[in-house]
Amino acid sequence: MAENFIVIIAGGKGERFWPQSRAHRPKHLLPIVGDTPLLAQTLARVRPLVPVNNIFVITSAVQAKAVAAVCRPFKLPVANVVAEPVGRDTAPAVGLAAALVAARDPEGVFAVLPADHVIHDTQAYRADLRAAFAAAAGGEVFVTIGIKPHEPATGFGYVQRGAAWKSFARRKLFRVRRFVEKPSLAVARRYLAAGDFLWNAGMFVWGAPAVERALARHAPELHAGLAPVRAALVAGRALGPVLKKVYPKLAKISVDYALLEKADNVVVLPAAFDWDDVGAWPAVAKHFKPDAAGNVTCGRVLVEQGRRNLVFSAGGHLVTVVGADDLIVVHTPDATLVVPKARAQDIKALLKRVETETDGEKWL
Repeated sequence: MAENFIVIIAGGKGERFWPQSRAHRPKHLLPIVGDTPLLAQTLARVRPLVPVNNIFVITSAVQAKAVAAVCRPFKLPVANVVAEPVGRDTAPAVGLAAALVAARDPEGVFAVLPADHVIHDTQAYRADLRAAFAAAAGGEVFVTIGIKPHEPATGFGYVQRGAAWKSFARRKLFRVRRFVEKPSLAVARRYLAAGDFLWNAGMFVWGAPAVERALARHAPELHAGLAPVRAALVAGRALGPVLKKVYPKLAKISVDYALLEKADNVVVLPAAFDWDDVGAWPAVAKHFKPDAAGNVTCGRVLVEQGRRNLVFSAGGHLVTVVGADDLIVVHTPDATLVVPKARAQDIKALLKRVETETDGEKWL
């Protein structure tokens, strides 16, 4: 019987959570919600599903040391934390994951999961993943886990559910009609009203052989580019030097574009668990108890005659807000952010200016 594996993708810059998030310590390495880093929360959720030797974390070279430190208490083998020398989006990461799994078990089934999502109902989460593993092992299908939308969100991609397919572990799966990119507000409202669209949470379960065959068919250049990686793993050679040579030559492409939008064997499992990708500072507020005026604070903070503010202070520094509403204020030892909640998405544009400052890189 094929073994099950978990591959956690722990990359990205986390720019929307600046200044708390930096290139070397992005969102998944921070306790944005809860008392431990989001990566540690993800590891704790998946740990009961597979043996620890079957958990991989794919990260970036600049984050590798910090990621390894988070993984150490979970007793992941050192070799199971794999650093990409340069970022090439999710399709190369999935190809690398398939190679890692196939080297352990040529028929292995693996889940690809983001490191930085917030999920509270761990029992339902594990039950859904077990059902997805069973579905992927029972046939050559790509299983994606979709989130039932509760608002017309424009920041997520969507999956349109088709006809019922099969049930596993009392969870019903559906064929996927199509994937759609982040819509306009008007289109998102139509999707919400239609009732057959789900948010694409970036969680996938599939067999390593199925992924290899799909890459060879739909992304042959990427599949060929990763051939030295597969050869090194089979031969037991060190992976780092091979990745440094191979990765810069790979195309930067998402797995949605490379595989999922082209494949005809994709099914979706509507999630039974709660989910939040906490994509920007305003999303954090819902996970904290506000005061009587709707302010959410963390650290040494005082708000006087202000409403609905989100104020974070690190390092024992006292941050005060007087007579202001709907602000985000984030203080760290070397940088402070003040921005209206409605302009939170402009943080990425701000960082382009920070980068041009003298010694700007030290704040990124």
